[in-house]
Amino acid sequence: MSKPTLWHIEISHYNEKARWALDHKGIEHERRAPTPGAHMVVALWLTRGRSKTFPLLQLDGEAIGDSTAIIAELERRYPDPPLYPEDPDERRRALELEEFFDEELGPHARLLAFHEATKDPAVVERFTVDLLPGRLAGIGPVRAGAMRFFKTFAALRYGVKSDRRAELARAKILAALDRLESELGPGDYLVGDGFTVADLTAASLLYPLVQPPEGPTLPPAPEALERFRAPLKERPGYRWVQEMFAKHRRPARASEEAAVDAEVPAG
Repeated sequence: MSKPTLWHIEISHYNEKARWALDHKGIEHERRAPTPGAHMVVALWLTRGRSKTFPLLQLDGEAIGDSTAIIAELERRYPDPPLYPEDPDERRRALELEEFFDEELGPHARLLAFHEATKDPAVVERFTVDLLPGRLAGIGPVRAGAMRFFKTFAALRYGVKSDRRAELARAKILAALDRLESELGPGDYLVGDGFTVADLTAASLLYPLVQPPEGPTLPPAPEALERFRAPLKERPGYRWVQEMFAKHRRPARASEEAAVDAEVPAG
C-alpha cells in the first residue's frame, strides 16, 4: 500500500480526531495543510465534488472524507491497536458515543470558538498570521485582506455572528460534558476497560476548550471564551480530557508537511 496522505486543517478538532487515530495506530503518513478556505477547493477536487470539508485521507487512490469514515477504514486496514471494542455490545455503544459527540458537541465547540474569536481583532490577526505562509504574512494588505476573508468565511460557513446560536453552543457543550461524566462513572474510559473511538472522539472534540499541551497549539483564547472555560477546569470531564491526551496522544509519525497554499493536487 502507498503511504497515506492526510489533508487537514491544523487547528480543527475534527481533523485532530483523524490525526490522533493515525498516530494511535502508528501509521506513517504524509500531511498536507492548505490555507483554510482554499481547502474546500482541494476537497472538492480530490473527491470529485462529493465533499468540501477536511479531514480527507488519500489511501491507495481513494479519497475518504469525514473523520468517522476515516477511522472506520483505518480499523479495517490497520486493526491493531484497535479503536473499536471486540465485544459487539461495547462496539455498538462506542460507535453511538462517537456519533453523539460528533453531532452534539463538535459543531457547537467550533461555532463558539469562532464566534468569540471573530469579535476580538487581536485574535483574528494572530490567527490569520499563523495560517498565512511566511512570505505573505508580513505583507500588510495581504494580511488585512486575509483577516476580512477569515471573518466573512466564518460568518457564512458557521453562522458565528448569531448570539442566539452562540448561547445554544454553550448549552450544548455543557450538556456534552454532563453526558461524558455520566458515561464515565468510576472508570477511566467511556466503554469497557480500554481506550476506544469513543474516548478519542470526546477528547478530540473538547481539545479547543481544554487546550491540553499534547494537542495542536491554538492562538490565545478571547477573553469571553476564557470566562466560559474558567469554571469548567475543575470538572471531572475537563480533567479527563487532559488525562486522555497525556496517556494516549502519541507523537506524530507524519512526514514533513508540504507547503501547499492554495495549490490543487494532481490526480
